[in-house]
Amino acid sequence: MTVRFVGAGPGAADLITVRGRDVVASSPVCLYAGSLVPEELLEHCPNGAKLVDTAKLTLDEILAEMLAAHEAGLDVARLHSGDPSVFSAVAEQMRRLDAAGVPYEMVPGVPAFAAAAASLNREFTVPGVGQTVVLTRTSARATPMPEHEDLATLGRSRATMVLHLAVNRIEELVKELVPNYGADCPVAVVANASRADEIILRATLSDIAEHVRAAGIVRTAVVVVGKVLTASEFPDSHLYSAARCRDL
Repeated sequence: MTVRFVGAGPGAADLITVRGRDVVASSPVCLYAGSLVPEELLEHCPNGAKLVDTAKLTLDEILAEMLAAHEAGLDVARLHSGDPSVFSAVAEQMRRLDAAGVPYEMVPGVPAFAAAAASLNREFTVPGVGQTVVLTRTSARATPMPEHEDLATLGRSRATMVLHLAVNRIEELVKELVPNYGADCPVAVVANASRADEIILRATLSDIAEHVRAAGIVRTAVVVVGKVLTASEFPDSHLYSAARCRDL
């Protein structure tokens, strides 16, 4: 028996990977967060599979379901939105599975920031403009951020920044980011990326907060900050240059 943490993707049901879909289709037990994982994905579950919505369960209750499946010799598909390597809270689940001697695997998925980039039709690493992407969040009502991971410190490089779980603090974000990025820095907010109810806002740090409040966006959104969002004058990548092709 194995627990497989499956990245269910950012929202659109067809953005789960083939491997993830196959894991779901072969697992007699499926744990999923009903508030984040599209119901269409559950159609891949085998007939008679046990489906458990974990949206309102505690960590101990979720682990109890996994351990019960382990004792019964049943594989578990544990669906997490996006990719399980980022902001998925799988680390504490894996720690408990280690302690219980239960084997597990991770199946990667399409992360929210990648879905946002696709919706914006932008590359987040543009030659001569930005070659680094910072993925972060804010503490607010969540787990406190580690020391030296505050926005003022992270923003000193002026790298492209993608903020998760932070749109409800948009005014505070602006205050912390403006000193490094400038009030005229381009910003995009993508809510429900890849879903039918997706909302895209484009503005600058000076006015993004009013746009977010007017749109009523309070959750399930990423905030992207950086000059790559509007860059049009930049050198071509060396990847396809004549000089590189001659050297091959």
